[in-house]
Amino acid sequence: MTPDKYDELVFLPLGGCNEIGMNFNAYGYGPPENRRWVIVDVGVTFGDHTTPGIDIITPDPTFIEDQADQIEAIFLTHAHEDHIGAIGHLWPRLKAQVYATPFTAELVRNKLHEVSLAPDELLNVVPLGGKVEVGPFELEYITLTHSIPEPNGLAIKTPLGLILHTGDWKIDTDPLIGADFDADRVQALGDEGILAMVCDSTNVFVEGEAGSELGCRKALIDLVGEQTGRVAIAAFASNVARLESAIKAAEANQRHVCLVGRSMHKITAAAKAVGLLADAAPFLDESEAAHIPPEHILYLCTGSQGEPRAALSKIAREDHPHVKLGQGDSVIFSSRVIPGNERGIFDLQNALADKGVRIITERMAPIHVSGHPCRDELRRMYALARPQIAVPVHGERRHIIEHAAFAESLQVPNSVTPRNGDLVHLAPRAPFVVDTVPAGRLHLDGNRLVPENSAGLMERRRLSYGGQLTVSMAILENGRVQDGPYVTARGFSENDGGQLDDSLDVLEEAADHALESASRKDMASDEAIERLMVRRLKRTCDKLFGKRPSIDVHILRV
Repeated sequence: MTPDKYDELVFLPLGGCNEIGMNFNAYGYGPPENRRWVIVDVGVTFGDHTTPGIDIITPDPTFIEDQADQIEAIFLTHAHEDHIGAIGHLWPRLKAQVYATPFTAELVRNKLHEVSLAPDELLNVVPLGGKVEVGPFELEYITLTHSIPEPNGLAIKTPLGLILHTGDWKIDTDPLIGADFDADRVQALGDEGILAMVCDSTNVFVEGEAGSELGCRKALIDLVGEQTGRVAIAAFASNVARLESAIKAAEANQRHVCLVGRSMHKITAAAKAVGLLADAAPFLDESEAAHIPPEHILYLCTGSQGEPRAALSKIAREDHPHVKLGQGDSVIFSSRVIPGNERGIFDLQNALADKGVRIITERMAPIHVSGHPCRDELRRMYALARPQIAVPVHGERRHIIEHAAFAESLQVPNSVTPRNGDLVHLAPRAPFVVDTVPAGRLHLDGNRLVPENSAGLMERRRLSYGGQLTVSMAILENGRVQDGPYVTARGFSENDGGQLDDSLDVLEEAADHALESASRKDMASDEAIERLMVRRLKRTCDKLFGKRPSIDVHILRV
């Protein structure tokens, strides 16, 4: 296919730039008025204390949704939630065929089922190293290594040049599960000529290499052998190589394995469906494990990040129906602390320690390695690929800027540092940001996706910080107060004596004063009464509590 003089190759991140997580990337080819698109990854991020009631957050695909009939396909690089977690929620807005390698497809199939979509009609399984042609694009899956089975880069060929989209990767010389990093194929693509490499920035500040899963396996086998009571290993369920290492550690030390937590069961089932973990002995269920001598059981648990609803947190709270840990038992955290999760993890570890459980972390033994490339691995990747343009993604702003500077130090001729929503012109001619399109977040509130700045979510945040007052009164037709005003409060702290009543008396007095200041004309208007009441109560609450709550005024005309 020969490019037309008006054709253009562009890159558009709608998630995953200026943040780690929620990856959503689009590549466009053709003239602006009739551009064809492929989407790479449709991920989520997770809520925190600033998003009360929200667990799942997705990119806002409105810009690309408006061109849904021009989307050729969706390609998924690997099965981490920040790359596939939004596929079920956003597919109805995108309506394009989905392509993934077998392990990723197994997990995506479940996500589509959960939202009543038909995976057999939407999902296409691509073999490792497979190629797919859609519209003006030819995509090839490139085998890399990461902390999950079947991590892939994508070689995206267009009439205006070749893009290497790395996805998440590192160079693991002993990945234990799956094929090795395909350096030969990356080098061959470099020989063909790579226009741009869109590359993982997570560990750009870390010197050296991420390390190999083989070292973790050896350390876990030795560490489990040193324990005498029950052992629980907390790890990311998606890291099947690590799960296999935990299983090998149990077998080497005459322990049976019990899976605890939904994700553990889901991931191991997907792994077995594609031929992984084939040699593992049958797992015990939780009720069976409760009767095994402590020195012969190993629990493989979810909850390494302190998630309150995960298995390990339930065990720490003694809420789990079958699994108990206490004096003489050990919990091994074969994971890292993800920034932002520190408080939850430390609270979990303290709760376990308070029960006499020994806590072992990656700071005490070499039981975890990162799945992302450090600087030595980035150097090698750039030496193999030799792109003309470096496009750092999968990082906060500081990561992306540092990655661009690092690429320039490696003699990459050009670099761009995109933010979510930046429409980046890649070819023809030099790269630059053409435009900035709307890019935001959608919050999964119950069973519906709503914009992050929707009125309901903003009100919920205000309620979580300021509490709520409700004022009720009955007013006669002549404007006289028949009953009230009565004030009820939600989310207000008691005083030192444990009583809120005195404070409510003060608030009711303030409400009385608001009515006393009202004119006869005001008393005939619900809106005027509400305005006077809210103004007086906000001032009183600010003075009394140091808070400015949400205030509802209920007026009954009798």
